Amino acid sequence: MSQPREIAPGATYLLTRRVLRRHFLLRPDVAMNQLLVYALAVSARRYGVEVHALCAMSTHLHLVVTDVHGVLPRFLHLFHRLVALGTKVLRKWEGPVWDHEATSVVRLLTPAAVVEKIAYVLANPVAAGLVRHAREWPGVKVDVGELGCGVLRATRPSVYLDPENPQWVEEATLPLALPPGIEQENAGSLRHQIAAELERLEAQAHAEAERQGLRFLGAERVSRVSPYERATSSEELRGRNPTFAVGRDQGDSWQTAATAVRAFRASYRAALERWRAGVRSVLFPVGTWWMRTFHGANVNEVVLMG
Repeated sequence: MSQPREIAPGATYLLTRRVLRRHFLLRPDVAMNQLLVYALAVSARRYGVEVHALCAMSTHLHLVVTDVHGVLPRFLHLFHRLVALGTKVLRKWEGPVWDHEATSVVRLLTPAAVVEKIAYVLANPVAAGLVRHAREWPGVKVDVGELGCGVLRATRPSVYLDPENPQWVEEATLPLALPPGIEQENAGSLRHQIAAELERLEAQAHAEAERQGLRFLGAERVSRVSPYERATSSEELRGRNPTFAVGRDQGDSWQTAATAVRAFRASYRAALERWRAGVRSVLFPVGTWWMRTFHGANVNEVVLMG
């Protein structure tokens, strides 16, 4: 049984979804970039999700978003469905697009965690040895200077989406939002912090490539790789899958967050046992999504304190 997850309105997350068996199905090209931006824009608009940063790698997607209304599962379902169905047509692909593992959802609980994870997302192509600097990546991405002020645009893809259906607008736009708690007058400071962390991660990747005697592939060669090939680098399978992050050197923040997660899970399981025993008046803890949405269970409005 998977662990219950709290879905809280206003929470900020790092989201990661991987392609089946690490095929390069999302390899950057004009059509794929258009599909990804359009699907993300219409999904985010429909569910009121704010997008802060993203990077579409050939084998996986990274997003940093804020789930304003507490509907993250619905947003993920629509976005991943649109990308999968569009990819199947674009690549003439039979079978699943996404890996069987669930989407990695890491809640970012501190400003430090937001800075670190946004920089991590932007640095992904460099860490993978594909381009020397994040700005050179030819796939869908956000540059540091666009954080909180840029706008991504895409016309409706010609594949899969019916132009006669009014829900598929001719052009979709995606304004990039600042993370919660950051005002426009402080946006420059945030970008500076993220740029510094990105520079640190790029330098780390450069040093590792030099140590191993490796060269960066380069944007042009990345775009020529067959989408039907697979990544051959080693990758840990079924490793740790954290549910939250607090950033480096955050004192007692990690322990406080872990205590809150354990309290939610214990309360949820106790309520679920009573529900299975036929007690329909039982109160599930605040943040319960599945049982409330699909079974009409009652959810407590009082937040549990760790």
